[in-house]
Amino acid sequence: MLERYGWNDTFQHHFDTLPDADGLIPGRVIIQQRGLYTLFTAQGDLTAQLGGRFAHDAAPGAFPVAGDWVAVAARAGETTATIHHVLPRAAVFVRKATVRTAAKGAEQVVAANIDIALLVSSLNGDLNLRRLERYLFVARDGGAAPVIVLTKADACDEVEAARASVEAIAGGAPIYVVSSKSGLGLDALNALIEPGKTAALLGSSGVGKSTLVNALAGEQLMATQAISGDDKRGRHTTTHREIIALPSGGLLLDSPGMRELGVWDADAGTEAETFPDVEALLGQCRFTDCHHTNEPGCAILAALATGALDPGRWASYGKLQGELAFEARKTDPKLRQETRKHWAKIHKDQRAKKKWRDGDPEDA
Repeated sequence: MLERYGWNDTFQHHFDTLPDADGLIPGRVIIQQRGLYTLFTAQGDLTAQLGGRFAHDAAPGAFPVAGDWVAVAARAGETTATIHHVLPRAAVFVRKATVRTAAKGAEQVVAANIDIALLVSSLNGDLNLRRLERYLFVARDGGAAPVIVLTKADACDEVEAARASVEAIAGGAPIYVVSSKSGLGLDALNALIEPGKTAALLGSSGVGKSTLVNALAGEQLMATQAISGDDKRGRHTTTHREIIALPSGGLLLDSPGMRELGVWDADAGTEAETFPDVEALLGQCRFTDCHHTNEPGCAILAALATGALDPGRWASYGKLQGELAFEARKTDPKLRQETRKHWAKIHKDQRAKKKWRDGDPEDA
C-alpha cells in the first residue's frame, strides 16, 4: 500500500533509524491546508496535527508540506494522529517566502519528494519565457526532472512558433503541448507519470493546472474557472496542496498558483543547466574578470550586438545571479565584508572620474 504512494527502501531506512520509531507509523502528506494535514498510511487516511515539540523546534522550511513522508503517532480507534518527525526529503521545489507569508524571506518548500516537476504555462497571452526560466532553475536546483507543459493549445493560433521560443530557453527539458479541451497530448503526458512516481504541477495562477488535473484523472476533482477579461488569464482556483492518485498508478501533486518565485539558493551547476548558452559565452571573454559592460573582447557584448544572445535572457540571468548573491551575503559575514569593500572601491573610482571630468585632476 505504501509503495503505491512512493514509499521505498530509502524512506524505510530513515524511518528505522529514528530514535523513537517504536510506536510510530509512516505516512505521506497528501493534503496540506492551513496547519492541518491529511496523511495516507497503512491504517488508512488520517487527519494529523503537529506535535508540540516538533512545532516549537522546527525551522520554517522543515514543517511538513504536501509530498513529505512523516512519522506519526496514530490514536487507537480514531482517524487522527500527531506528527513527530519529517523524514529526510528527496527532490524538492523551494522558493523564497513572499511578503504574503509570515516568514518573509525564509525558505519555503512548495512540494517535497517529487520525481517530476511539471512546469505549466498556457499558450495564450500569459506565456512568459522569463518566468519559465525561473521555474526551470528552481526545479533543477531541487533535484526534480523538469518538464515543460504548454496548456490551452486550442487557444493558440501559432503553436509551433510558441513551442520554438520555449525550446530556445528550455535547456533540453522535454516540452509537452496539451489541450485539456481537445485531449491533445494528454496520453503522452499521462504515460510520463509512472506508477509510484510523483509529478508536481507548478505554475502561476490561471494556467490551467486544475483543468489538467481533471483531464488526467478522468473525473472532475478540482474546481475550475474560465479565463476572463482582456488579459486572457484564468483565475486562481486551487487553495491548498494535494496529491491525487491517477488511474495510471502515478501521483499528481496540485498546488496553488505562485505569483512570485524568488530564488532561495543554488547548487553549483544549476546555472549551467538552465543557461548553457550564457555560461558558454562567459568563458569566452578576453578577461577573466570581465564585467560585461564595456570591456574589449567581451563575448557577452558581442553576442548581444549580433542578436545571438537575447537581451531579455541576459537580464534574466543577471537578476537571478543578483538574488543568489544577496541570499549568500545574508548568511556569510566574510562575503558581506568583501562585497562592501568591492562597492566602496567602485564608488571611490566613480568619484575620482567625476572630479577629473569636472576639471580638478589634482584632487582626483
